[in-house]
Amino acid sequence: MRKRNKRNRKHANKKRNASQKLLTAALGASLFMQPLSIGMPAAVSAAAADTGQAGSTASTQAQMQQLTKIYEEMITSGAKRTDYKWLSKPGDGAETSIVHVIEVDLTNPYVKLGVMNGTPGSVTGVGSVGSMVSSSGAVAGVNADFFDTTGKGVPLGAEVNDGVLQESPSKLKGMYAFAVTKDRKPMIDLFDFSGTVTALDGTTFPLAGINKAAYRTEPDNGYSHANAIYIYTSAWTAPRPDVSDSSTTPTEVLVENGIVTQIVQNGMIPGPVPADGYILRTHGTAAQFALQHLQIGQPVTANYTLVSQTTGQQVDPSTLQMLVGGHTILVDGGKAAAFSRDTRNISGSADRARTAVGYSQDGKKAYIMTVENSDNSEGVTLTELQKIMIQLGIWKGVDLDGGGSTTMITRPLGEFNTTLTHDTEYGTVQRKVASGLGVFTTAPQGPIKGITISGPDVLFIGEQADYEMKAFDTYYNPVDPGAAAPVWKAASPLGYFGGGTFAAVKPGKTTITVKSGSASDSMPIEIIGGDQIAQMSIDASSPVLEAGKSIAVPVSVTLNDGRRLDVPASSLKWELHGFSGTVQDGTLTINSIDPNATTGYAIARYDGFSAVAVLGTGTDKLFENFEQPTYPISFQNTNGVKGSASIVSGLQDRPASSVLQLQYDFTGGSGTKAAYAVLGGSGRKIDGAPSAMTVDVLGDNSLNWVRAEFVDNKGKSQLVTLADQVDWSGWKTIKVNLPSTAAYPVTLKRLYVASLAEGQDERALTGQIDFDNISFQYAASIAEPHRASIMLTIGSKTAKVDGQPYKLDVTPLLVDGTTYLPLRFVTEAMGAQVGYEPVTKRVSVLRGDKLLELRIGQKDVISNGIRLQSEVAPMLKGGRTLVPIRLVSEQLGFKVSWDGKLDRITVQ
Repeated sequence: MRKRNKRNRKHANKKRNASQKLLTAALGASLFMQPLSIGMPAAVSAAAADTGQAGSTASTQAQMQQLTKIYEEMITSGAKRTDYKWLSKPGDGAETSIVHVIEVDLTNPYVKLGVMNGTPGSVTGVGSVGSMVSSSGAVAGVNADFFDTTGKGVPLGAEVNDGVLQESPSKLKGMYAFAVTKDRKPMIDLFDFSGTVTALDGTTFPLAGINKAAYRTEPDNGYSHANAIYIYTSAWTAPRPDVSDSSTTPTEVLVENGIVTQIVQNGMIPGPVPADGYILRTHGTAAQFALQHLQIGQPVTANYTLVSQTTGQQVDPSTLQMLVGGHTILVDGGKAAAFSRDTRNISGSADRARTAVGYSQDGKKAYIMTVENSDNSEGVTLTELQKIMIQLGIWKGVDLDGGGSTTMITRPLGEFNTTLTHDTEYGTVQRKVASGLGVFTTAPQGPIKGITISGPDVLFIGEQADYEMKAFDTYYNPVDPGAAAPVWKAASPLGYFGGGTFAAVKPGKTTITVKSGSASDSMPIEIIGGDQIAQMSIDASSPVLEAGKSIAVPVSVTLNDGRRLDVPASSLKWELHGFSGTVQDGTLTINSIDPNATTGYAIARYDGFSAVAVLGTGTDKLFENFEQPTYPISFQNTNGVKGSASIVSGLQDRPASSVLQLQYDFTGGSGTKAAYAVLGGSGRKIDGAPSAMTVDVLGDNSLNWVRAEFVDNKGKSQLVTLADQVDWSGWKTIKVNLPSTAAYPVTLKRLYVASLAEGQDERALTGQIDFDNISFQYAASIAEPHRASIMLTIGSKTAKVDGQPYKLDVTPLLVDGTTYLPLRFVTEAMGAQVGYEPVTKRVSVLRGDKLLELRIGQKDVISNGIRLQSEVAPMLKGGRTLVPIRLVSEQLGFKVSWDGKLDRITVQ
């Protein structure tokens, strides 16, 4: 069973929503979707139920933890998606989680639930939820049952689809399952399996299960296939358990059309299981039964059923529409239930992505839900998940596989294709899982009901975005709008339409509308303005001042409300100082460097806000390519890990090169596991004080952690993450910054692969990582201008700069305790460049690696892309720009002292 470890850090940038649609009334003004804003008080009432054993808070606090509906959209007739915001606690410090719910009306004849498999038609193998939805024809789906990633991709629980028992439940404690009967009644229960094999002579033997991978039973920790008979049908397409994974050698019997056609003693029947038959896989006493009572040419029968552990009643699989396995029960009787299974191995107390399913008290609604763990959602503990389910009105609910497996796929209204509803714990990468819970529609094609808008809801000034009109019928299924001519318009003049393309020209909020005949839809959009920005940054790929060099210069902003967005290249204006060049589609190309220039500045501007990339002379030095290492390389491990570290050559991708190969085996031991390649015993010393490191890494798609360990001059270990998950195969060049807190010089001691204890079973246990071409980058040298010592006296036009007299045009001006000086004097004395833009009254000051921007009469200051709030503002007096000397000096790295007795100011 699997849960992925919570990430150490969040992604640097939240992805902009490229498909979110706000929905309105269509034909006949029937409200079929409800537009809600995150800021609106649309809270779902908290249930006043006791939250049970799972570490619950007091009921008063539980009532304050509210779900707030933020989005709603129909998927198909009888199924709708609703998104909620959940706060972890009331007041300051609350963490936000986003909850996604597919509500299914079980009384609607046009919608049904079903099980999806990683490999269509097979209970073995894994696949993404997106591929399952696509191959099965579902309109929505989530990941479902837990499975052992070291096995054959087989779910741990039972599986029934359209009345056929595809897989029996495992003998594990407290593993609940979710089912819907053919008369559309939901149930969540613990199920056992009961079956019998009967020979022609009437002798019987208990049947242990159907289509099961080998596992250890609970609570006896026994071998599942020892002294047991299992049936394997054509739905099992992987190798059946053998001595290597079950500790049992099978005797197998092939049954076709109810007749024994082949028996292999102490061996396995070759080839796939025929569609009109099955294989009896026996061992021990069961094998003795088979050899003594089953003969080729004679009939044999197998009967089996499911049994409820709570009622003892038999549950005929043919009466079920579907059944899928889960984990612990979460809600029972509308209250938080005691966990039926240990939740430590699924990170129950950690904030993780979660998947769950439940149903209402009247049994008319099923709720399929995920909680997102991504850049804009914290994930939840199982205790929080219980509270959320209770507030949703779930009467009985069960936990499904979550963490890195949590995935929801839905079909947006009017769309023919399904899409990923929210980021997974791997971003947009969908982890492959064994099974899924799908939502299917059987609705016929109906007449057109309405139209809806598809396109982004957040734009930047200067950005152009394409919008599409989609149509849907009375069953909310997509309809080709055909020759319908959409008419687009915006409610306020913040931009303009050309066909379905909207060009944003002013900041603010507006609503765009599309009409076609008598149908219409509206969508609110937001155009980001400079006053919303708290910080803007340029992530220059290699800020080296070199003619002919091309540098990627992506720009991102953090808004005052915490959102992080990438700024499109079309929305930016650039200023270049110290060199000439161009910026095109996010790439800066340096043409030539100005004479005597040692520092270059690339300033990005957006609606009055700025950020700077400072370019200087830098170096890139190869550290090791492993062609002829002159030092030993050894292997170290933790917690029973096995492996090796060695120099190898002749790899297919690099046949002429030698690389460092680190092989690891995490199958033994417990806890966090690591495999180390040690360089030279105590490490190899690195020259100087590099700022970054690049290394080629051959990934194995294991999702494990790859790191480098440095030891600084004080003997302190400095750990640098190369990748928090190896989610690629083949070579990849990785660049990472080195810790600024290290005491240089440092040594590179070890490269290693690690698997944290939390969520360990969702990562590969064995594999190999190769390393090559380690280089270190040394920070671009930014020339520090001369730091002059400045002395000023209130009321005197005579100043001193480095001890030399300097005549001021005006005396320092003291206003309400703040000293103002002419801007040009301040900047020239400090060795800075100054610029003034008269239209916006913007003052720009460049010095060393700093850009300071102020506006006349405004207290906002932008210092290297960060908005600061000052108590004072620059002013115009007598045609001169006067600035607060302390503000400017300290932002440029100087220290200001005040001698009240002498009315003297010293800047150093």
